[in-house]
Amino acid sequence: MTNLARRAVIFSGASCVGMALASPRYAWGAAPFIQPALPFAASALAPTISGETVQIHYGKHHAAYYTNLNRLVANTPYADMTIEQIIVKSSGDPSAKTLFNQAGQAWNHDFYWQALKPGGGRAPTGKLAQALERDFGGFDKFKDAFAQRANAIFGSGWAWLVEDAGKLLLMETTNADTPIAHGKTPLATIDVWEHAYYLDYQNRRPDHVKAVLENLMNWDFVRDRMQG
Repeated sequence: MTNLARRAVIFSGASCVGMALASPRYAWGAAPFIQPALPFAASALAPTISGETVQIHYGKHHAAYYTNLNRLVANTPYADMTIEQIIVKSSGDPSAKTLFNQAGQAWNHDFYWQALKPGGGRAPTGKLAQALERDFGGFDKFKDAFAQRANAIFGSGWAWLVEDAGKLLLMETTNADTPIAHGKTPLATIDVWEHAYYLDYQNRRPDHVKAVLENLMNWDFVRDRMQG
C-alpha cells in the first residue's frame, strides 16, 4: 500500500490537540515519527464525541503509541522503515509483538481521525454509493452490517470497511491489528476500544457506533481512497 505524504506538527502536549491542518496526512518516513495533528479542533466532533474524549484519546492514548514506537525502533533496523513497513515486517513475529502493537495503534489512530469529520455521515454519492449498492445492497444495509460487526467485537478492537480485489468487505481486528497487515486496503473504521467512547457512552457501545455512523463518517475520504 502506498504510504501517504504528510504535513506534521510536532506534538508538545495537550495544547496541540486543538490544532488543525488544512490538508492532514499520515506520518511517513523514518524515525523519529511525529504524531500528526488532528484535522479538526478537539471539540469539533461534539456532541457525538466530546472534546474531553478527544483530548484524552488523541493527547494521551494516541500520543503514547508514538512515544513507545520511537523508543522501540531506536538503534534498530526498524528505524529506517515507515510505520506501514514496520507493521508488515513485524506482523506474525512473536519477538516483535510489542513493536507491532505500538506501530499498529499509531497507524490505526492516524487513519481513524482522517475517517471522521464534523457534519459527516450523509449518504455517499458516486462510485462509493454504487459500490455499496453492489456489495451490500445499498447504504442503509451497509450501515446496519457495519454496526453489527462493530458491536459484535469482543473486547477491544476495530471494525473496518476495506477494499480487496475490487470489492468492498467488512472485517474486524482485535487490539492493535490492522488490515494493512493482511494485505487489504482500509477505507473506513470505527474504534471500539473503550477509551474511544466510555466517557460519553459508558457501556453503551451500540449508541456510540450508531452516532458515529450517522454523524461523523467522512465518506469523501472513503471515496478518495477507493482504488477501484
